[in-house]
Amino acid sequence: MIAMQYSFTLPADYDMAIVRRRIAEKGHSLDHFDGLRLKAYLHATRGDQSAENLYAPFYVWRDSEAMQRFLGGAGFQALTQAFGWPSIRCWQVWDAYLPPHARQARFASREIRTIAPYTPLDELRSGARDALQRDVERGAVAAVTAFEPTSWTWVSFRLFDETPPFAADARQWYGVGHVSQP
Repeated sequence: MIAMQYSFTLPADYDMAIVRRRIAEKGHSLDHFDGLRLKAYLHATRGDQSAENLYAPFYVWRDSEAMQRFLGGAGFQALTQAFGWPSIRCWQVWDAYLPPHARQARFASREIRTIAPYTPLDELRSGARDALQRDVERGAVAAVTAFEPTSWTWVSFRLFDETPPFAADARQWYGVGHVSQP
């Protein structure tokens, strides 16, 4: 599986209702996209939980073929016409917990960490798996952990149906407008 995210930083005075309305109108369009395991339509408003206004969808793809079909399709083309040409981050999925009730998520967190040189990757993955399990036990309704060996980063992505008590930590927090999960 492949995790993927692009993010659009919007002006500080941008009306984020435009993004939320776009998600409400178009979010269902990927509900049945073959090869998509999950798409969380994420937004963040500058203020308490975010330093910037963001539109930042997060995807989990079954394989690169499905991801390429999406990126080559009309939906992605329309998105780039509306928001610009994004830089896309991709990670190889280590572990994913994606039950059907993830569709109920209202909040998301994403944390990207650097992997230090010579880090034993099996140990890092084991620790990340333990953290994923702890977060599920603490209320995450879905969770993904993945890594990228070019920039040597790993990502921890979580979905929640209500704001968790630890929401004030250093992660990037988002509102979830819709979750597609074919």
